[in-house]
Amino acid sequence: MRDIRFFYDPISPYAYLAFERLPETLMGLSVLVHYKPVLFAALLKAHGQLGPAEIPAKRDWTYRQVAWLGHHHGVPLALPATHPFNPLPLLRLGMACASDEAPGETSRYVTEQLFHHVWRSGLDASDPPRLAALQALLQDHMTRRERPWLAPESDTVKQRLRANTDEALALGLFGVPALVVDGRVFWGQDALPMMRAYLDGDAWFGEHWDAVASRPEGVRRPT
Repeated sequence: MRDIRFFYDPISPYAYLAFERLPETLMGLSVLVHYKPVLFAALLKAHGQLGPAEIPAKRDWTYRQVAWLGHHHGVPLALPATHPFNPLPLLRLGMACASDEAPGETSRYVTEQLFHHVWRSGLDASDPPRLAALQALLQDHMTRRERPWLAPESDTVKQRLRANTDEALALGLFGVPALVVDGRVFWGQDALPMMRAYLDGDAWFGEHWDAVASRPEGVRRPT
């Protein structure tokens, strides 16, 4: 069985699209997916980048493209009332559901609830009553499964999220979604077919993966 680490932040529509399309991508394979929430903004800061929604022209294109991608792939997608927003409450809700055996992971069910909260309703993802309702849903889910529930604002939950983000940075991740298999990083929902080819044993990865990334820089812009 192969292990896949799926690093995500529910603020990202591309992470949502990748999440929804992942079962189809992995159909017929024996894999275990580990869903790992991270703070996308921390990855951007570490690499000196702006997010797509922070660049006006790119923001407009991003919303148009993800709306079309949802339509094209048959994935329901309704842009939230405001975007970007502060995803920390959602990320911490996810980490509050993590188990002691896998403290950095959310189950597929919990991950789905976080994404649907943002990308299925068209409402404000930061609305306090909506967040309270989501917390109640997740807490009830954990209770029914006889799993411990941690307060989202607890130091343990915050540390779990920091540890996930540190892990992502140590792997060189610069965005979400990022899927890591055998130490190889596949970034973006459009990389799903590439990852499937790797999992299927495509010989290209043995011949070209390292070679195409070894080009010397011809010029570097001053910062």
